[in-house]
Amino acid sequence: QVQLVESGGGLVQAGGSLRLSCAASGLTFSSYSMGWLRQAPGKERELVAAISRNGLNTAYADSAKGRFTIFRDNAKNTVYLQMNSLKPEDTGVYYCAADWASSTSTLVTFSSAYDYWGQGTQVTVSS
Repeated sequence: QVQLVESGGGLVQAGGSLRLSCAASGLTFSSYSMGWLRQAPGKERELVAAISRNGLNTAYADSAKGRFTIFRDNAKNTVYLQMNSLKPEDTGVYYCAADWASSTSTLVTFSSAYDYWGQGTQVTVSS
């Protein structure tokens, strides 16, 4: 079955960096658009970043632009989220998600569109 396993979360001070990883199995990874989504305490889940099948197209939430970078390694079936200049408002559970896409350039920017989800990894940014 499809599994998405996130890692790399933790506790970091404001201004610090973290790199999240999501290892996928049970699917043809290169056929899926991928995304990172965040759920902060008391808030709805929101898209942080998305990447197309070929890795050439990306999209970011306004709050992530200029600080976060999403990238993927199709040979390793892994998608990453590099997070720099972290802020306390970045705190939340970060989820990796996958959606089958017929086009190599498709970006999936609606959280409800994703077919598969990981279990999440906690990121806590202290002030």
